[in-house]
Amino acid sequence: MTTSTESNAANGPRVALVEPGTRPELAEMEARIQGARGRISPLYQVLLNSPAVVEGWEAMLTAIRNKTGISARHRELVILRVAMLNRAAYEFDAHVPHALKGGVSQAAIDALREDADGAIRGIELDDLDRQVLALTDTMTREIEVPDAQFNALQAHFGPQGMVELTATVAAYNMVSRFLVAMHIGH
Repeated sequence: MTTSTESNAANGPRVALVEPGTRPELAEMEARIQGARGRISPLYQVLLNSPAVVEGWEAMLTAIRNKTGISARHRELVILRVAMLNRAAYEFDAHVPHALKGGVSQAAIDALREDADGAIRGIELDDLDRQVLALTDTMTREIEVPDAQFNALQAHFGPQGMVELTATVAAYNMVSRFLVAMHIGH
């Protein structure tokens, strides 16, 4: 997935990175990020420019990644798909290890990386995987989700699962669009 966004990101983020340990008022937040993520990535170094935003961001994304009932497989399929659709190569690459750990095959990851038109052909996805990806496509591209599409997934996920699945798609649209707009990348 090579895009013009990558060349923009190569020039560096549009705002200064906050170097961990340089702002004492951020020490507690930096410790939480470090503890939850194992490092303070360039994304979080940009977010640290706004203590209120980074605090809310971390709380929401931690809940979505670690506290919902959505399977790791479905969560990572959503994240990879959103990243590809929004041309956020940095986000895609960051989630490949999580996807592999969650049971997504390398072949499926490669197909998702290359599939710009939404067809997702020739990879080992079951019907539910395809429905999850279709919802991701609809929410990302069309915004409004038809009742039939929503109801078919709700029959499997139930109300709580649909809130969690929908929030995952929405949250990772936010992440990828923030990364692209701020030129955070490789």
